[in-house]
Amino acid sequence: MSVRGRSGLLRRHRDFRLLWCGETAGKYGSSVTSVAMPLVAVSTLHAGPFDVGLLSASAWLPWLLIGLPVGAWVDRTRRRPVMLAAAAASFLLFALIPVAGWAGRLSVGLLVAVALLTGTAAVFFQTAYSAYLPLLLEPADQPEGNAKLHGSASAAQIAGLGSAGLIGQAAGVVDAMFANAGTFLVSILCLAGIRKREPRRDRAAARPRGALLAEVGEGLRLVGRDPWLRSLTLFGAASNLALMGYQSIQVVFLVHAVGLADGAVGGLVATTSLGGVVGALVARRVAVLVGTARATVLFELGATVLALLMPLASPGAGLLLFATGGFGVAAGVVAGNVITAGFRQRYCPPELLGRLTASSAFLNYGTIPLGALLGGWLGGVLGLRTAMWITTAGVPIAALVLLLSPVGRVRDLPTAPAPAVPPLLPHPA
Repeated sequence: MSVRGRSGLLRRHRDFRLLWCGETAGKYGSSVTSVAMPLVAVSTLHAGPFDVGLLSASAWLPWLLIGLPVGAWVDRTRRRPVMLAAAAASFLLFALIPVAGWAGRLSVGLLVAVALLTGTAAVFFQTAYSAYLPLLLEPADQPEGNAKLHGSASAAQIAGLGSAGLIGQAAGVVDAMFANAGTFLVSILCLAGIRKREPRRDRAAARPRGALLAEVGEGLRLVGRDPWLRSLTLFGAASNLALMGYQSIQVVFLVHAVGLADGAVGGLVATTSLGGVVGALVARRVAVLVGTARATVLFELGATVLALLMPLASPGAGLLLFATGGFGVAAGVVAGNVITAGFRQRYCPPELLGRLTASSAFLNYGTIPLGALLGGWLGGVLGLRTAMWITTAGVPIAALVLLLSPVGRVRDLPTAPAPAVPPLLPHPA
């Protein structure tokens, strides 16, 4: 089937349009937060590199703590109510930060607590969302849907990062957190307006004791036994360790090592996110030309080599090095995500998609808090520029996992498991 026009799905599919609007609003708010929260910690609370790294780590730690059982639980229930509840919790928690600032109760500890709790809500939302999209779209529409969601997320990230500094200057970095809270309200309204209803899960069917643990194990075995899923998951874990290593300290690096003003940080980081828009636009086209597997390696390895330019940043024209490096990373990562998201949705049975999402995320996202702590520790011990060198070098090095795996030896990723793969059954008691 030929690739549809770029805006076709948004014109003809009302429910997807609402999901797209809500997700785009949420990504905008999250990108504002990714700049505003470290700036609150650095400029208002005078936090150091390790504190900023701890703040970033806290947002991702819940994937390690609860990611696996959440995935199994989401497969048992309807996904949209889970997304609504998670968005409502995030709205209240982010609104708490400026309220605490007005009351004189703001502290690094409170920021860490909010990051931890909103990170917990994000586990529920993202797991349910990943399993919900294939229920909303027909298989033929899923590649276009993934491309549009990833592309709009990158565009929203650009807008959020670019406006974060301006919002912070106009209203104060603490009050800028209201921007994120408001976007979750938009997300709630959009999700509530979706007309398609999921079939009710059979709650009357009794499950034996320990069934949840067995389902968690089934998801892990799905990832561990399959060479394609295993390779992509190992790559994602290594890549996220390096990505979060430098992203957790890039605001501190730009402010303290490069000497950039607070208001300009968001604009520079937003410039790097333009690569995500480009990556989302070209991902499907390149995949058609060279194959989905080859395109994945090309984007994740070839484009991310530019990350090595980022530690060379200096005032003035030297900022172009940071922008170019970040652009390449964003383009490669987003394009790779578009391709692999479509692969997982086609490859995995729908009834196991929640468990696959959670199991992959447990390993992929589980390294993110470690990377954030590593980046903060390296910044404090070795200096910010040296820490940037180490962590940015890890981004293209991680892609060698793909090159040496089955992904690096074929033209296209498969659309279904090979017959030789063992059936996905729980171990006998």
